[in-house]
Parts: sequence; C-alpha cells; structure tokens
Amino acid sequence: MTEPAEPTPAPTPRADPFLVTVVGEALIDLVPHGDPGGFRAQPGGSPFNVAIGLARLGHRTSLMARLADNAFGRILRDHAAAEGIDLTCAPHAPEPTTLAVVSMNADAQASYDFYFNGTADWQWTAAEAALVPADTAILHFGSLASWTPPGDEHIHAAVREMRQPGRTLISYDPNVRPVLLQDPVRAREAVERGVGAAHLVKASREDVEWLYPAADIEQVGARWLELGAMLVVITDGPHGAHMFQADAARMTRPGRKAAVADTVGAGDAFTAALLGALLRHGLHTPELLARSSPTVLAAAVDDAILVSALTCERVGADPPIALPRPNVSAGAPLTETDLRFSDQPPG
Repeated sequence: MTEPAEPTPAPTPRADPFLVTVVGEALIDLVPHGDPGGFRAQPGGSPFNVAIGLARLGHRTSLMARLADNAFGRILRDHAAAEGIDLTCAPHAPEPTTLAVVSMNADAQASYDFYFNGTADWQWTAAEAALVPADTAILHFGSLASWTPPGDEHIHAAVREMRQPGRTLISYDPNVRPVLLQDPVRAREAVERGVGAAHLVKASREDVEWLYPAADIEQVGARWLELGAMLVVITDGPHGAHMFQADAARMTRPGRKAAVADTVGAGDAFTAALLGALLRHGLHTPELLARSSPTVLAAAVDDAILVSALTCERVGADPPIALPRPNVSAGAPLTETDLRFSDQPPG
C-alpha cells in the first residue's frame, strides 16, 4: 500500500533578497515502509530536494520542475508550496510523474529503480525552460533532467542564456545514475557539458569514480576546472569533502560522525547548504566567487557537511530547518543548535 507523504507546515515569509532558482526533475520516491512489499510515496528528485533544503534554510527559492496533473504531481506541488517555494515557473505537465523505487543495502545506502519513459520531467519545451526568473542570483541545475533527452537541450540553452551576462552564479550537480546512463564514455560527455556551463560543480566520489575509473579525484577536479568551473567540491561520505580551485592546493574538510538512518537526500542537503552558505557570505556572483578566499569557502563547505550529516540521521530526504539567529553575523558557521527538524518544535 502506498501512503502519501505529509507536507511540512508553511514556514514564515523570507526576507532574503537573493533568489535561488532550481531547475530539474521532481519525482516520487517509493520508499519501503511498513510490511514487506509496502511503500511510502515520498516527494523526491535531486533538484526538488535541493529546493526544499534551500527553503528550509531560509532562502527565497523558485523551483522549475514539470509537475504532472495527477495524484503524484499534486503531492509534489502541494509539498513544495507548503515549504514556501515559488512554483510560478513550474509547468503543469500532461505526462505522468516519474517514479523511483528505493532499495536500501545493509549500510543504509540507497539504490534506485526508475520508471521514467515518457514521464513529465524530460519533456521540456524551449518556452518552458526560458522562464528562469530574471532576478535569479544563483541558478542550480543538474541530475537526470540535465542529461535526459529531449528536454536536456532546452535546459542547457536556458543555462547558457543566464550565464552569458555574468551576473548569475551557475551551480551544477551531475547526480550520476549508472543504471540510467549505462555507458561511462557517453556519460562523461553529458556531464562535462554541464561542468562547462557552471561556475560551481558539486559531485560525489561515487560519481567521479564511475565517470573516470582511471583517474583520481585530484585529476577530475583539475579537469573540471580546465572546462571552466571556478570551484569544484567532491563529497566523500563520512570522510567529508574535497575542494578544488584554480591555482590553489586541494583542500579537504573533515566529515562529521552521524548515526546514519539512511543516505537519501544527503547529497542534495549538502548542495542546498553550500549554496546557502555562499549567499550568507555574500558570494552570489561569479566575480565574487572567483575572488573568495579558501578560508571562507572552507567554512561554507563545513556548513554543508553539517547539514548533510544531520540529514543522514533522518529517514528519507528530510533536511533541517534553520532557526533565526538575530544576534549572530550572517557569515557565522552553522551549529547544530541553529537547526531543527520539521517534527521538532522551534527553540
């Protein structure tokens, strides 16, 4: 039996002057629940999860996802709206919702079986993809929608259009899924197209090891910087994350201990927290990111590691909510006391 996920109560309005727009898929994860053979319908998809994470951290967020006009699509739309996410540029799609059936191994690592042929997430038109809000400070894209035809071409055209003036910071996460990409050679071409369009690239060690089996992460970081990225961050599970900048030595930030429930949405929580930290430090343009110090970037990555670790302690993609910090500077590091979860009372 499938049960719908409960949306989080709507948060208070945000005063954040900077808009983050997230482009990509919004799908339903069917997560094992209850008796054997039972599943819970959980809103998901990497871009959808990133948008949720950003909104919960207090950032003004717009989601561009093609949401089906069916029961699953309404779950997705209602859940995002309840989080305070702007859905003005999320088209109502006639195609069905993409489904991902989730399995867990003994280490609580998630794997996915996808039902995605002909579904809403890949049918972008040029007109739909061109609806990126003009006041977008950070545009985040990636995951399945960035390399699944026919819509991927329209997404990349919109990204190039936003990058060209040099005012919008472009963020990319390939979120590699070998079961769908199948061929690492073709996958590298698709991913490197995304890398070349972005200023900031975040990926996991698993992503890069599958894409580049003969290279180490330092070589991959250097390759992606050569393609045009200004900052490359490669997450490494409990070992933290590695950061690469042009003309700077690799920097590794340590991981945090976590009582892992599962890893669903952990990478997306990392991305959301990293983008949020860049905004809090005032790094909301390509020029500002290029001039940023390694110390500030390390602090931003530390925030992302904290938020990701806390998300791993929850079942499903359930990132934390940021509490008000009226007496703390915006760039101060996040601590566990600055965060709560949707089922916990404030304070």
